[in-house]
Amino acid sequence: VIVDRLTKSAHFLPMREDDSMDKLTKRYLKEVLTRHGIPISIISDRDPMFASNFWRAFQKALGTRLDMSTAYHPYHASIKAAPFEVLYGRKCRSPVCWAEVEDAQLIGPEIIQETTEKIVEIKKRLQAAHDRQKSYADVRRKPLEFQFDDKVMLKVSPWKGVVRFGKRGKLNPRYIGPFKLLAKVGTIAYRLELPQQLSRAHSTFHVCNLKKFTIVYH
Repeated sequence: VIVDRLTKSAHFLPMREDDSMDKLTKRYLKEVLTRHGIPISIISDRDPMFASNFWRAFQKALGTRLDMSTAYHPYHASIKAAPFEVLYGRKCRSPVCWAEVEDAQLIGPEIIQETTEKIVEIKKRLQAAHDRQKSYADVRRKPLEFQFDDKVMLKVSPWKGVVRFGKRGKLNPRYIGPFKLLAKVGTIAYRLELPQQLSRAHSTFHVCNLKKFTIVYH
């Protein structure tokens, strides 16, 4: 799934987990670049494909900046407008509201001014939505920090499809570990020392997926 951060328009490209990087690149060129041009930046998860040397070199050659999100901690915002209207600068005419959509007669300078004003307004709405969500999260968030010598448990749910732990469904453990902390990344993430069986996954995790390891004596 590829989503434009400004307009929220999306492309859904059918891909298999074992598809090659060559196939991903061809789909990307055909479905995204030929329609929308070269993006300034791309935010993605830390899938091995997106973190590969080829993908990094390919985007660097295009002049696109790659930003990797913190593992398993996405967020969404609202633009308060239909993606079609934001992307094309007009409402979508459909059988349901055919008469409500008029053909706008705009010349070049007017189109540029109107588009610029819409972009400014959308950015304001995105920032407002982001600030609002952050304020909600700050109220619920409990300050959680670990010391360098601490060991932590890792929440299992993000690992679905990456590795199995012998049991499935309700019998699957909620946390695995303990794992040694290697470093703090920014203010909300930590890098862990993972065993070989988890080598396919990125080792940096948001603090919400960790809890301190404690020994219970009976």
